[in-house]
Amino acid sequence: MFAKLLICLYALITVAFGQTIYLAGDSTMASGGGGSGSDGWGQYLGQYMSLTVVNRAIAGRSARSYTDEGRFTTLINTVKSGDFVVIEFGHNDGQSGSVDNGRQDAFGDGYDTTSTVTASNGTSIVIHTFPYYIQNAVTALQAKGAIPLVSAQTPSNDWSNGAIVAGPRFVEYAQTAASRTGATYINHYAYVAQAYKALGQSTVAAYYPVDHTHTTPTGANVVAQAFVRGLLCGSSTLRSHVNSAGQSVPNGCV
Repeated sequence: MFAKLLICLYALITVAFGQTIYLAGDSTMASGGGGSGSDGWGQYLGQYMSLTVVNRAIAGRSARSYTDEGRFTTLINTVKSGDFVVIEFGHNDGQSGSVDNGRQDAFGDGYDTTSTVTASNGTSIVIHTFPYYIQNAVTALQAKGAIPLVSAQTPSNDWSNGAIVAGPRFVEYAQTAASRTGATYINHYAYVAQAYKALGQSTVAAYYPVDHTHTTPTGANVVAQAFVRGLLCGSSTLRSHVNSAGQSVPNGCV
């Protein structure tokens, strides 16, 4: 009886404070995905949650460009205490060659590591590492009383011996940034890879008609389900806001 009372009280508090889930990421999460009929998984998360989901992901962004464009600042100014923020980057964060593309991060995972790159107009720019940009966003959100979760990037449609290939360095970098800040880490890469292996390569191939990165709406829903499974297998308080549909997503913990 007492347990039921606590659950009801928590539900009332949630409604009163109007908690929201915000998403920050790239095209694999964003509305419209990478175009041509693709879509991002963030558009399908809301059906599995009991809280409102606001998708602030933008195609083509990296941890650095999302920072430099002031999008993290806008998000930090928007959230209120108790809101959740899922941060997921990586697809656009790799090196761009001799001319900076405005998205690449400095190589490595050191918070103080920097690189000097050359812009297309010939000017020099000092850039930072992936963890630097993520950690700064996380700590600023935490200072507002928000609850950030750092999620690893999703896999591309790349296979070896019947399974998705091992993830790029940004999967580990995301975990590093989360551990340094005390944020919950969701290995979204591993949970999507698990889902894809269960479905099989031929089925998954149909989710990628445009390229090997951007999914159809059906594929995006599978990716959203994989995130929910990772959430249920983790320790974040956000898992208490997974609804009955979310409780039924397939596969197990990895």
